[in-house]
Amino acid sequence: MAKKSKKNQQSAGGTPATVALTAAGVEYTVHAYDHDPSHPSYGEEAAEAMGVSPARVFKTLVADVDGTLTVAVVPVAGQLDLKALASAVHGKRAAMADPALAERTTGYVRGGISPLGQRKKLPTVLDTSATAHSTICVSAGRRGLEVELSPDDLTKLTDATLAPIGRA
Repeated sequence: MAKKSKKNQQSAGGTPATVALTAAGVEYTVHAYDHDPSHPSYGEEAAEAMGVSPARVFKTLVADVDGTLTVAVVPVAGQLDLKALASAVHGKRAAMADPALAERTTGYVRGGISPLGQRKKLPTVLDTSATAHSTICVSAGRRGLEVELSPDDLTKLTDATLAPIGRA
């Protein structure tokens, strides 16, 4: 069962993502839940625990586009289209980044990588399906912790490009 904390309440624990949101004065809600390490999908587990449609829960993936690490934010119910991601950032080729490199570069662990508050600012692409919702959920920076915010705020805070990079 998910527990909710309203904006600026850090009872679930502050992370670089929530610190960045607070510093920006952005309206957000933190959702904490008990992470089950045996669950096959971090994102689907989050959607189930929060009772939110998987279409509103987005996963953060790190890819290598022509030698540049790039963040892709897509619905947990779908997959990342690597060709579409490369195209969105005017690249030729994309492949998933080495997980250890993604963790070192972002400062987060796999399953808890947030598009917000990363150690190094990376080019970010948000799937256009996010704009169909008033709010979406993304990792707040650790497994079992999600942050809900408007897609517009996420786009502004990450300087994201909006592009159709997800596929069902």
